Amino acid sequence: MLTRIKICGLTRAEDVREAIDAGADALGLVFYPPSPRFVSPDSAASLARLVPPFVTTVGLFVNAAPEFVREVLAAVPIHLLQFHGDEDDAYCRQFDRPYVKAARMKPGVDLLQYAADFPSAQAILVDAFVEGYGGGGKVFDWNLIPPALPKPLILSGGLDAQNVGEAVTRVRPAAVDVSSGVEAAKGIKDPSKIHAFVAAVRAADAGKTAENAATD
Repeated sequence: MLTRIKICGLTRAEDVREAIDAGADALGLVFYPPSPRFVSPDSAASLARLVPPFVTTVGLFVNAAPEFVREVLAAVPIHLLQFHGDEDDAYCRQFDRPYVKAARMKPGVDLLQYAADFPSAQAILVDAFVEGYGGGGKVFDWNLIPPALPKPLILSGGLDAQNVGEAVTRVRPAAVDVSSGVEAAKGIKDPSKIHAFVAAVRAADAGKTAENAATD
């Protein structure tokens, strides 16, 4: 199975087009005002109109008032919600939209229990723990991830074209999520980095396929 690829923190039309052209499966729009990658509902609606069929538009929120989430959903065609704050399962499922829940990884985090606490989540996204919210482009110790989770795993945190191949091979996530690793500056994507990231994931997928064929 191919590893799904999400490019997050898009703020410009040209970056949306580059991510689509590179072959991204999902595009992330950040609705967390303190973030340098924040987009307003109006701007997000313009960006979302560029997304073709079968590419997923993801809305990222952090401890948002439910009214704000609903305002965004009314204005922007969001397919999947992504929650990065202290939201619980009841909060996340109230919007009647598929969602993934982020876990901020550090020693002592019980990811199995975390997944059990979000039975309605479609997947668990693992990111590095930093002060505030978001991974800040930091890689965490992948050994903290248990070998078998009851839900699909999305790997984030400090990924770029240089390390994502190893990440795919070692962790074997259902998907990878990148933001700062494909940027020229915060909120401004670098086309060459986007294409290199996608190519590195696909090369690692090809390696997994060859390995599986050799063991059959």
